Amino acid sequence: MDKKQEFIDLYKTYITREGADKFLEYLCSPACDFFTAPASTRFHGAYEGGLAEHCINVYNCLNSYLQRADKEFGLTYSAESIALVSLLHDVCKINCYKPGFRNVKDDNGVWHKVPTYEFDDQLPYGHGEKSVYILSGYMRLTREEAFAIRYHMGFSGTEDSRNVGNAFEMFPLAFALSVADMEATFLVEGKQKS
Repeated sequence: MDKKQEFIDLYKTYITREGADKFLEYLCSPACDFFTAPASTRFHGAYEGGLAEHCINVYNCLNSYLQRADKEFGLTYSAESIALVSLLHDVCKINCYKPGFRNVKDDNGVWHKVPTYEFDDQLPYGHGEKSVYILSGYMRLTREEAFAIRYHMGFSGTEDSRNVGNAFEMFPLAFALSVADMEATFLVEGKQKS
Protein backbone atom coordinates (compact mmCIF):
# COMPACT_ATOMS: atom_id res chain seq x y z
CA MET A 1 0.00 0.00 0.00
CA ASP A 2 1.36 3.44 -0.84
CA LYS A 3 1.76 6.07 1.87
CA LYS A 4 -1.07 8.26 0.60
CA GLN A 5 -3.57 5.42 0.81
CA GLU A 6 -2.19 4.31 4.18
CA PHE A 7 -2.61 7.86 5.53
CA ILE A 8 -6.14 8.16 4.14
CA ASP A 9 -7.13 4.78 5.59
CA LEU A 10 -5.84 5.74 9.05
CA TYR A 11 -7.49 9.15 8.84
CA LYS A 12 -10.90 7.78 7.79
CA THR A 13 -10.78 5.01 10.38
CA TYR A 14 -9.94 7.20 13.37
CA ILE A 15 -10.67 10.89 12.68
CA THR A 16 -14.43 11.20 12.42
CA ARG A 17 -15.39 14.43 14.18
CA GLU A 18 -17.35 17.15 12.45
CA GLY A 19 -15.25 18.84 9.80
CA ALA A 20 -12.77 15.98 9.42
CA ASP A 21 -14.21 15.01 6.05
CA LYS A 22 -13.79 18.57 4.74
CA PHE A 23 -10.18 18.69 5.88
CA LEU A 24 -9.42 15.38 4.18
CA GLU A 25 -11.00 16.76 1.00
CA TYR A 26 -8.61 19.70 1.26
CA LEU A 27 -5.60 17.42 1.84
CA CYS A 28 -6.50 15.47 -1.32
CA SER A 29 -7.27 18.53 -3.43
CA PRO A 30 -5.04 20.14 -6.09
CA ALA A 31 -4.79 23.20 -3.78
CA CYS A 32 -2.75 21.14 -1.30
CA ASP A 33 0.59 19.37 -1.70
CA PHE A 34 0.44 17.32 1.52
CA PHE A 35 0.94 13.97 -0.21
CA THR A 36 3.79 15.14 -2.45
CA ALA A 37 5.57 17.54 -0.09
CA PRO A 38 8.82 16.67 1.67
CA ALA A 39 9.03 16.72 5.46
CA SER A 40 12.06 19.05 5.38
CA THR A 41 14.45 20.75 2.98
CA ARG A 42 17.54 18.59 3.50
CA PHE A 43 17.12 16.29 6.45
CA HIS A 44 14.41 13.80 7.45
CA GLY A 45 11.94 13.03 4.70
CA ALA A 46 13.54 15.45 2.23
CA TYR A 47 11.94 13.76 -0.75
CA GLU A 48 8.59 13.75 -2.51
CA GLY A 49 5.98 12.25 -0.21
CA GLY A 50 8.20 12.61 2.86
CA LEU A 51 5.68 14.68 4.80
CA ALA A 52 2.88 12.10 4.67
CA GLU A 53 5.35 9.31 5.42
CA HIS A 54 6.71 11.25 8.42
CA CYS A 55 3.20 11.77 9.81
CA ILE A 56 2.50 8.03 9.53
CA ASN A 57 5.79 7.31 11.30
CA VAL A 58 4.83 9.71 14.11
CA TYR A 59 1.46 7.97 14.38
CA ASN A 60 3.17 4.59 14.78
CA CYS A 61 5.70 5.95 17.28
CA LEU A 62 3.00 7.67 19.33
CA ASN A 63 0.91 4.51 19.50
CA SER A 64 3.94 2.54 20.63
CA TYR A 65 4.92 5.12 23.26
CA LEU A 66 1.38 5.39 24.62
CA GLN A 67 1.03 1.61 25.02
CA ARG A 68 3.87 1.75 27.53
CA ALA A 69 2.80 5.09 29.03
CA ASP A 70 -0.71 3.76 29.61
CA LYS A 71 0.64 0.83 31.65
CA GLU A 72 3.26 2.83 33.55
CA PHE A 73 1.64 6.26 33.94
CA GLY A 74 -2.05 5.76 33.18
CA LEU A 75 -1.92 7.96 30.08
CA THR A 76 -4.95 6.97 28.05
CA TYR A 77 -6.20 8.82 24.98
CA SER A 78 -8.86 8.09 22.41
CA ALA A 79 -7.83 6.56 19.10
CA GLU A 80 -9.16 9.72 17.45
CA SER A 81 -6.97 12.06 19.51
CA ILE A 82 -3.90 9.91 18.87
CA ALA A 83 -4.52 9.84 15.13
CA LEU A 84 -5.40 13.52 14.92
CA VAL A 85 -2.36 14.90 16.73
CA SER A 86 0.13 12.56 15.07
CA LEU A 87 -1.18 12.52 11.51
CA LEU A 88 -1.86 16.26 11.44
CA HIS A 89 0.85 17.82 13.63
CA ASP A 90 2.82 19.10 10.61
CA VAL A 91 0.05 20.45 8.37
CA CYS A 92 1.87 23.77 8.80
CA LYS A 93 4.27 22.50 6.11
CA ILE A 94 1.60 22.29 3.40
CA ASN A 95 2.50 24.32 0.31
CA CYS A 96 5.77 25.57 1.85
CA TYR A 97 8.40 23.56 -0.03
CA LYS A 98 9.40 24.46 -3.56
CA PRO A 99 11.74 22.39 -5.75
CA GLY A 100 15.15 23.96 -6.30
CA PHE A 101 18.81 23.16 -6.76
CA ARG A 102 21.99 23.55 -4.75
CA ASN A 103 25.64 22.93 -5.50
CA VAL A 104 27.38 19.99 -3.86
CA LYS A 105 31.02 19.03 -4.16
CA ASP A 106 31.69 15.35 -4.86
CA ASP A 107 34.59 13.27 -3.49
CA ASN A 108 36.82 14.53 -6.32
CA GLY A 109 36.15 18.19 -5.54
CA VAL A 110 33.88 18.69 -8.54
CA TRP A 111 30.74 20.74 -8.04
CA HIS A 112 27.40 19.28 -9.13
CA LYS A 113 23.93 20.81 -9.15
CA VAL A 114 21.59 18.55 -7.18
CA PRO A 115 17.84 18.84 -6.64
CA THR A 116 16.69 20.07 -3.27
CA TYR A 117 13.77 21.87 -1.69
CA GLU A 118 13.57 25.48 -0.60
CA PHE A 119 11.32 26.64 2.21
CA ASP A 120 8.92 29.38 1.11
CA ASP A 121 6.21 29.94 3.73
CA GLN A 122 3.43 32.19 2.48
CA LEU A 123 1.67 32.03 5.87
CA PRO A 124 4.47 32.67 8.41
CA TYR A 125 2.49 31.95 11.56
CA GLY A 126 5.03 29.77 13.34
CA HIS A 127 5.18 26.01 13.35
CA GLY A 128 2.95 24.17 15.83
CA GLU A 129 0.69 27.17 16.27
CA LYS A 130 0.21 27.34 12.50
CA SER A 131 -0.92 23.71 12.42
CA VAL A 132 -3.44 24.44 15.20
CA TYR A 133 -4.63 27.52 13.32
CA ILE A 134 -5.15 25.60 10.06
CA LEU A 135 -6.92 22.68 11.73
CA SER A 136 -9.17 24.95 13.78
CA GLY A 137 -10.63 26.29 10.55
CA TYR A 138 -12.04 22.83 9.83
CA MET A 139 -12.67 21.06 13.12
CA ARG A 140 -12.74 21.65 16.84
CA LEU A 141 -9.69 20.44 18.76
CA THR A 142 -9.69 19.62 22.44
CA ARG A 143 -7.41 21.79 24.54
CA GLU A 144 -5.02 18.86 25.02
CA GLU A 145 -4.91 18.15 21.27
CA ALA A 146 -4.21 21.82 20.53
CA PHE A 147 -1.39 21.99 23.07
CA ALA A 148 0.08 18.70 21.84
CA ILE A 149 0.24 19.97 18.27
CA ARG A 150 1.42 23.43 19.33
CA TYR A 151 4.34 22.07 21.37
CA HIS A 152 5.24 18.96 19.35
CA MET A 153 8.71 20.40 18.67
CA GLY A 154 9.40 20.24 22.40
CA PHE A 155 12.55 21.90 23.62
CA SER A 156 14.09 21.83 20.12
CA GLY A 157 11.76 24.60 18.95
CA THR A 158 12.16 28.33 19.41
CA GLU A 159 9.64 28.60 22.25
CA ASP A 160 10.42 29.80 25.74
CA SER A 161 11.51 26.61 27.53
CA ARG A 162 9.32 27.49 30.53
CA ASN A 163 6.25 27.41 28.28
CA VAL A 164 7.29 24.05 26.84
CA GLY A 165 7.84 22.58 30.29
CA ASN A 166 4.54 23.95 31.57
CA ALA A 167 2.68 22.59 28.53
CA PHE A 168 4.25 19.15 29.01
CA GLU A 169 3.30 19.13 32.68
CA MET A 170 -0.27 20.27 32.07
CA PHE A 171 -0.87 18.21 28.91
CA PRO A 172 1.05 14.91 28.85
CA LEU A 173 -0.11 14.24 25.28
CA ALA A 174 2.09 17.19 24.23
CA PHE A 175 5.12 15.47 25.73
CA ALA A 176 4.16 12.12 24.19
CA LEU A 177 3.74 13.67 20.73
CA SER A 178 7.08 15.44 21.06
CA VAL A 179 8.78 12.14 21.92
CA ALA A 180 7.06 10.41 18.99
CA ASP A 181 8.04 13.20 16.58
CA MET A 182 11.69 13.05 17.68
CA GLU A 183 11.73 9.25 17.52
CA ALA A 184 10.29 9.26 14.02
CA THR A 185 12.62 12.05 12.89
CA PHE A 186 15.91 10.84 14.32
CA LEU A 187 15.53 7.09 14.76
CA VAL A 188 13.01 5.87 12.17
CA GLU A 189 13.86 8.27 9.36
CA GLY A 190 17.31 9.53 10.29
CA LYS A 191 19.23 12.31 8.68
CA GLN A 192 19.31 12.06 4.90
CA LYS A 193 22.72 12.50 3.32
CA SER A 194 23.03 16.01 1.96
